[in-house]
Parts: sequence; C-alpha cells; structure tokens
Amino acid sequence: MTIESRSVSDVGLKRPINEDSYCSNDDEGLYVVADGMGGHAHGEVASRIAVETIENFIQLTSGDQEITWPYGIDEGLTLNSNRLKTSIRFANHKLLEHTQQEADCEGMATTVVAVLVDGRVADIAHVGDSRVYLVRGGELRCITSDHSWVNEQVMSGVIDSDQARTHPLRNVVTRALGGKPDLEVDVQTLELETDDRILLCSDGLTTMLDDGEILNIALDAGGSVEQADRLVEAANRNGGEDNTTIILLRVP
Repeated sequence: MTIESRSVSDVGLKRPINEDSYCSNDDEGLYVVADGMGGHAHGEVASRIAVETIENFIQLTSGDQEITWPYGIDEGLTLNSNRLKTSIRFANHKLLEHTQQEADCEGMATTVVAVLVDGRVADIAHVGDSRVYLVRGGELRCITSDHSWVNEQVMSGVIDSDQARTHPLRNVVTRALGGKPDLEVDVQTLELETDDRILLCSDGLTTMLDDGEILNIALDAGGSVEQADRLVEAANRNGGEDNTTIILLRVP
C-alpha cells in the first residue's frame, strides 16, 4: 500500500529563520517533524540532527543486517515502535554529545513527532508539543498528548483548551530532546482505515488554528494531501507567529 503524502515547512511572519526540520520518506514509510528550540542556541541545528539521526537509524534497521541496538528491545512494543523509540533516544544522545563539543549550541533542544507506516499499521512516537492528528469519519482527533506546562494545567482542570492556546506560557515544554540523557518517549500503534488522514505538525499550526479550523481545511476540496499547503497559508493569515511545518498523509 502506498501512502499519499505532502510536506510543507514555512518560516512564518515573525521569526527570522526556520528552526523546524522534517523527513518525508515514502520508501521507508517514515514521517518526522521536529521543532527546534533555543534561538541563538541553534534550534535549527537541534531539529536537523534529530531528524537525520532518526531517519538513519530507521534505514539501518529496515533490512536483515545485524546492528547494535543501543537501548535494547522492549518486548511489550511492536518492532516498529521499538525502532522509533530507540531512534529518538539515540537522537537525544547525539544532541547532548553535540552540545558538549560546541559551546555555542549549549541549551539547544527540539520536539519530535514521528510516524512509521507499514501496511495498514502506523507506529507513532513523540516528545514535546508537536502533534499527530487523525482525521477519520469527518472527525479530528489529536492522538498525542503535549509534553507542556499548559497541557498539564488542562489535564488537571486548571485551564481549558481555549485558554491554553493563548496562555503566555504555552511554549514551555516539559520534555524535549537535548534536555537530559534518560529521555522518555511516548509510543503507540494505530490500525489504519481507508481514507484516514494523519497530520503531523509543529505548534506553529496549532497556536494559530483551533481544531475545528484544522478539520475544515483538511477536509475541504476533497480532502487531498495538498490541503497541507492551505493549512500553512491559514496559519500565516492568522498571524504566522511561529515556523509551521506540516506533513499530511492519506490512506488510499
């Protein structure tokens, strides 16, 4: 089965550079979005290292050749979830190693969302507040949970989701690559259905558009993957306060 995909990354209207990176590898069924943080501390370097490391590891583990798994195998997870989880932890190690070698990169970090599709199954991993959405049956569902301060407040009932979108601390993440060596990675497995759409995005989209707006645009014009461009355009029309990166997938 061939997944349809479209990837778009835009600097937005307020930021001087694009600190997002992404991978859209149809051959491997691998899709990754990383939102670098750090500004002067080279967030764009952090996201690039993360994406390249994840893609390289997935490619290395796609065949029959024996390689060393630096963190072992979790028998409670699928093989592809193990591949994603290990690749992200390995990328975290690479970032920490880079900051030790390059003093001006100290403090850089990045979020990551990654989807690995194999037939009718998608394994999903994430760290930080970039997101993965599922569009199915005319409804939109966020299938990742932000590792952020505002999401913790939403989960505890202190604020609601509308307040979270505009909260002054909305950009504070509680988990990211480049933070600490023992990184925790959330993974899950999703059974795909015909005409499902999977949307990976940095928070440049979700701070500018609410879920209803995202759904309406994703389903407009027949719901083709080209709607990824329309989503970025809408984020910029609403202010474009951050870099916006989107990968939109469709199950034919």
